[in-house]
Amino acid sequence: MLRLAWRRSASKYSRVEYIRISSAAFLRADGTLQSSGGNICRLRTQNPHLPRYKSPLLDFQPAYYPSSSVFMSMASGGEGSSSSSHRHTNRLAKERSPYLLQHAHNPVDWYPWGEDAFNKAKHEDKPIFLSVGYSTCHWCHVMERESFEDEEIGKILSENFVCIKLDREERPDVDKVYMTFVQATSGGGGWPMSVWLTPDLRPFIGGTYFPPRDHGRRPGLKTVLTRIINQWQNNRSALESSGERILEALKKGTAVDANPGESPPLAPDIAKRCFQQLAHSFEEEYGGFRDAPKFPTPVNLMFLMTYWSVNRSSSEGIEALQMALHTLRMMALGGIHDHVSQGFHRYSTDTSWHVPHFEKMLYDQAQLAVAYINASQVSGEQVFADVAQDILLYVSRDLSDKCGGFYSAEDADSVPPSGGPEKREGAFCVWTASEVRELLQDVVEGATGSATQADIFMHHYGVKEQGNVAPEQDPHGELQGQNVLIVRYSVELTAAHFGIRIEKVQELLASARAKLAVVRTSRLRPHLDTKMLASWNGLMLSAYARVGAVLGDKALLERAIEAGNFLKEHLWDAERQTILRSCYRGDQMEVQQIFPPISGFLDDYAFIICGLLDLYEATLQTEWLQWAEELQLRQDVLFWDDHGVGYFCSDPTDSTVLLQLKEDQDGAEPSGNSVSAFNLLRLSHYTGRQEWLQRSQQLLAAFSDRLTRVPIALPEMVRALMAQHYTLKQIVICGQRDAPDTTGLLEAVNSLFLPHKVLILLDTDADNFLSQRLPALASMTQQGGVATAYVCQDSTCSLPVTDPQELRRLLLDGTTEIQAE
Repeated sequence: MLRLAWRRSASKYSRVEYIRISSAAFLRADGTLQSSGGNICRLRTQNPHLPRYKSPLLDFQPAYYPSSSVFMSMASGGEGSSSSSHRHTNRLAKERSPYLLQHAHNPVDWYPWGEDAFNKAKHEDKPIFLSVGYSTCHWCHVMERESFEDEEIGKILSENFVCIKLDREERPDVDKVYMTFVQATSGGGGWPMSVWLTPDLRPFIGGTYFPPRDHGRRPGLKTVLTRIINQWQNNRSALESSGERILEALKKGTAVDANPGESPPLAPDIAKRCFQQLAHSFEEEYGGFRDAPKFPTPVNLMFLMTYWSVNRSSSEGIEALQMALHTLRMMALGGIHDHVSQGFHRYSTDTSWHVPHFEKMLYDQAQLAVAYINASQVSGEQVFADVAQDILLYVSRDLSDKCGGFYSAEDADSVPPSGGPEKREGAFCVWTASEVRELLQDVVEGATGSATQADIFMHHYGVKEQGNVAPEQDPHGELQGQNVLIVRYSVELTAAHFGIRIEKVQELLASARAKLAVVRTSRLRPHLDTKMLASWNGLMLSAYARVGAVLGDKALLERAIEAGNFLKEHLWDAERQTILRSCYRGDQMEVQQIFPPISGFLDDYAFIICGLLDLYEATLQTEWLQWAEELQLRQDVLFWDDHGVGYFCSDPTDSTVLLQLKEDQDGAEPSGNSVSAFNLLRLSHYTGRQEWLQRSQQLLAAFSDRLTRVPIALPEMVRALMAQHYTLKQIVICGQRDAPDTTGLLEAVNSLFLPHKVLILLDTDADNFLSQRLPALASMTQQGGVATAYVCQDSTCSLPVTDPQELRRLLLDGTTEIQAE
């Protein structure tokens, strides 16, 4: 049991299972599929209302919930063969995706996704084997080592199939189509994803991880391939017709449409239901929303803080805030938080946030930085702002490209300090007690029992001589004798235990962490995925802009501007007026692009637009607002469904993407439609375009059924729905940029958590971008020659305010006179 300074007492919350996660499936001799036992990189969210279908030829078994132990299985994490000389080199060697390059030396005739592969399949009339994953996926590494490096399996694949390897992070549109098929036919999904397609790309069998050979009653990949070859040769028509029927049913079952004139559901009712569903699944001792494995879910935390902001005086509003703050505190104390090198790992394998899956993803850092800085605004507690800065320190140091972009991820696995041929999960991050004692030998003056710095550090962070990882969290014994740092006591309790001042403990712990960080630099680092994705860079842009604005940190704001410039220079094709999905770090550290480049998807546009709006509010430079408007116009042209309403996830004219999906799940990342609903609302207030306000309402109406039944699946969209209902406040500051009186008013605004606002600066030296679009701004001027604020809502504006404290009061409770606009 953790002894912590921060505890909360609340009623018990029962668990709710609204997300089904299952393993892959295997082909039995009788043509049915058997569960793989959970050996996949987890699909964080799954649509629990996705239609389920059974093939008359292949009977897919129902899903089950694997035990938490499977989440601690260790990976090799290699970039392909560990040999310095390669026996095989395939055409993936010419790709730039780190994931594809990891498979460049398999004895498999891999193709990247594209016309060359499609034409070969049609010309030779062969089925396609599509293998989908990403470079930091644990079980993708395992399947590569076990199966794709196997000469016999490689020969079977190459001679009988057209083999396509796909990076799901490069092509999320393709991944979503076939993952939808796998989920609907097997009840679950994850990566690596293995799908067999006809030459015209229609799936007929799908699963996830397959072991190489039979194990007991479980058939291996070799057996599965042999049976599929037999079925393709002798029962092809049944395979094709079965897959066709399932695909047609999925097209109907995944449709999201709005009836003409339909209105969005009532926001207070939907928000209350979303809160109740989250409260029902809340784990009250350590926070979070399920038992192990436990994910950060920033979208849930952002919703809870927003729900509190409009229900501050109600018991439910207070409870929502407690749930969010308690979860954020416990995560910051836990092993999921890297106490030495900063940043957050992907998820916790236990309920107490202690032993993580050590992978670090850019999208987690971005969203958690925003959640923590918002928590600091809400609570006034410096600890939350410190964590937000801590995250950005990690990203700036370890995930940043010199040209301004951000890399995608760090792997969980690396070679242990003791050496050896194989990588181990967490090797870069964990510590033995002897390592800590050797490093922190100094006796602390005045400490009880002549305690050393190591004694104090080990007490505070739960370091044990035998290691602090329970056997059930380490089924393969790769963390035996190791320690994952977790804060076991508050600084106050540690100080009391050793009889020294609190300030002295803080100084000692900071010094110890710095010494451990130096040791880390001598260890072999995990694989770094240096692919730079538009969408995740957009999320990170928001993080730097929002944290920088709240803290008034010019260095963070400069980094945000650098990121904005990077997006415009490297991921925007001005000639084609198109966002590009990705770019790559070259061998000489230059930014490279593939040809032809991958055009951006809905998420890329939506997340960048959101980031640009946040960057405008942080810097008040209208060039970012202008580009956001331009991108929204392009997004509308490329992805808007004129018939059913809402945005498609990808270009609906792409004939190689068989399902035109509209993402209806806010999971590890918010959905593009959820973010777009908010973007449209914000942009309508910046540009005066009423058609964007109407489009936002239409979008929310299209998801009415989902919002009404399971709002917990769309917490970010519920936030947009709430913003529609409560309407946005336009906060207009009239003053000279960077003048002290203007800065004072802006600091007052940025100190508060105001989820339903847009911020505008009217600078006499500024361009007329805003004044052209919002004629009402012409009547707003400085009063008495000093910076002046106006707060407008529902076509009325407050009387002018010049005092920052008065502005704070006005924004918090609206207690001031108003005048008609």
